[in-house]
Order: sequence, then C-alpha cells, then structure tokens
Amino acid sequence: MPQIIPIRELKNTASISKLVNESKEPIFVTKNGYGSMVMMSMEVYEKEIVKANAANLINNSLEEVKNGAEVIDGAMFLNEMATKYGK
Repeated sequence: MPQIIPIRELKNTASISKLVNESKEPIFVTKNGYGSMVMMSMEVYEKEIVKANAANLINNSLEEVKNGAEVIDGAMFLNEMATKYGK
C-alpha cells in the first residue's frame, strides 16, 4: 500500500530522509489534500529507471515487428550466439 504524507511533514528533514531511504516504494506527498509530489530513495529510483528502460526496449521491439522486422526463435538466437561467441 502506498505511503502518503502531507507536505507539512517535510519540515522534519531527518525523519523524512529516514522514511524515504527505508521505504522500498515511492512516497506520495499531498498539499491541501491533493497529490503534489513523489519522493523515493536512489535505490527505488534506479529500479524504476531499469523497468522503464526495459519497457521502452520491449515497445520498440514490438513496433519493429509490427513494421516487418525479421523475427527468429529465441532458442535459435541463443544457439547462434553461443556458436559465434562461445559459451
């Protein structure tokens, strides 16, 4: 379940830093009851970037297939790479 805190809690920077760094997910900050910003640790941020990059690569690949790119079987590709570059 996401953590949601009011913006006034940002005054206590030490406890917010601890909360953010101990959390394994983003923390949502509200202002006047509405979403205002999201905070996350560097670890969580880096994981989100990896996921976003993977999704982007998948979407690009799907677009290439849609536009007629050659598709080969995964096992065949791995065998070709093992033959070409060794195991």
